[in-house]
Amino acid sequence: MTKSVDQNSPVAPMLDRRDERVKHAQGIGGAVSAFLDRIRSGDLGSLPVVVGLVIIWTVFQSLNPVFLAPNNLVNLLFDCSTVGVIALGVVCILIVGEIDLSVGSVSGFASALVGVLWVNQGWPVAVAIIAALAFGALIGAIYAFLFNRFGMPSFVSTLAGLLSILGLQLYLLGSTGSINLPYDSPLVNFGQMLVMPDVVAYVLAALPGIVFFVLEFRTAARRRQAGLSSPFLGSLLLRAVFVTVVLEFIVYYLNLDRGIPWMFGLFVGLVVAMNYALTRTKWGRSMIAVGGNREAARRAGINVRYIYTTAFMLCSALAATGGILSAARLASASQQAGTGDVNLNAIAAAVIGGTSLFGGRGSAYSALLGIIVIQSIASGLTLLDLSSSLRYMITGAVLAIAVIVDSLARRSRVSHGRA
Repeated sequence: MTKSVDQNSPVAPMLDRRDERVKHAQGIGGAVSAFLDRIRSGDLGSLPVVVGLVIIWTVFQSLNPVFLAPNNLVNLLFDCSTVGVIALGVVCILIVGEIDLSVGSVSGFASALVGVLWVNQGWPVAVAIIAALAFGALIGAIYAFLFNRFGMPSFVSTLAGLLSILGLQLYLLGSTGSINLPYDSPLVNFGQMLVMPDVVAYVLAALPGIVFFVLEFRTAARRRQAGLSSPFLGSLLLRAVFVTVVLEFIVYYLNLDRGIPWMFGLFVGLVVAMNYALTRTKWGRSMIAVGGNREAARRAGINVRYIYTTAFMLCSALAATGGILSAARLASASQQAGTGDVNLNAIAAAVIGGTSLFGGRGSAYSALLGIIVIQSIASGLTLLDLSSSLRYMITGAVLAIAVIVDSLARRSRVSHGRA
């Protein structure tokens, strides 16, 4: 029981000063203490991939000073955008505890469909793109129907889809095997050369810090009104300023060359929109709940079938979007589009970025961080003129480490009661 102290007592001012020191300590050290507690309990977030990215960049920069040159980083951002959008869809399906092995084939077919409808059939490019996106969403709806209606494992249905859609792609392109897109078209220009004006890039780089501070300030105000603990205002401002300074410096550095690609801006915009949907909407909370425990989510009144349907459709639609961007980047649609390592890189990017293979945990930013790791490895080895075999082996090793870290973190969360 807490004893009240007479305000006229000589010890009252001492107690007031003690309370102020406690609040101040909570404000300054509270964020650090909470962060360390999360690490000890296995809630690592994006920390492992950020540390890994710093190590990768440090190693490659020491071996070749060109690696972190503005020109190379701009090219890296162009390359990240195509597979990164596909990886964003994979994040959605992994969060609900399922998998889609056909994202590469869907992206390849979407690029082929755009080429055939636009170049061969003379459709407007916008209509061809909409048709490709609709096809991607339809494929996801079929997967969801097979899963919800017949209980077909997603591994089996999407593996069958991988083979079937690849056959459709080969049939659609015919004996020619490839279609060249008009090089002077806006779509190809968007995928190869279009970059943001300097002023636009600086303004967009300032927005995350401002939005972060406003949202966190409002949350802290609501918590104080409810009598709950809230972050210290100074710590919120410090974090917002830090984020803004870092992003503005990145924009300044990249503007020394061509600048920020609009295609990468589209990718980041999709990531931000997906992050908002997953963290601040009923649908996003339902996605996490279904991935964590399907039966508990059903008993809580969540429409589980609807959640699975939206997850599959989003995954396939984003795979189609990535295929269209890839066609724009290469100025062609060919039989090789979506094959090779596209499928595995998209899945690996989501997992390396921090999305759990066990479901129920993940972030849209996993796709962004994971694809930057993978493309950094590819770019670094290319600059060193080393064999592509090393890229596969290093990427495989990084993927294995990411899964091991995820498994260990999951055990730690279980032991601390945070699973």
